[in-house]
Amino acid sequence: MDDTKVFVIDTVVTKPGRAREFVDAYLGGYAPGARERGMTLERIVVSPPVWLADESNTVTATWVLDGAAGWWAMTWRGRSDPAVRQWWADAAELIAERSRSTGANVDDLARLGHV
Repeated sequence: MDDTKVFVIDTVVTKPGRAREFVDAYLGGYAPGARERGMTLERIVVSPPVWLADESNTVTATWVLDGAAGWWAMTWRGRSDPAVRQWWADAAELIAERSRSTGANVDDLARLGHV
């Protein structure tokens, strides 16, 4: 049984005072489709740990996928889904900057490299 995990990390710096609104939109609008693409939300972390009214918060969402196969399946489904691009376009008014990265536990790298 292959129990490797791939992590997808969305890091979003919100526009000042918009973090709570972004998190609500992300959970209500983005997360359901992500779950359909095989992603499991591990956590959302807000930094600093207070809703800022006049400054930006950084929101970090960590998703988990089942190994390389799960990552590829999610990637291809997301790339061909115009709803994903539309959601991010609609959310742009809440976002100052965003990035996405992927990673894995160091002990899983050898197994993940054999796809």
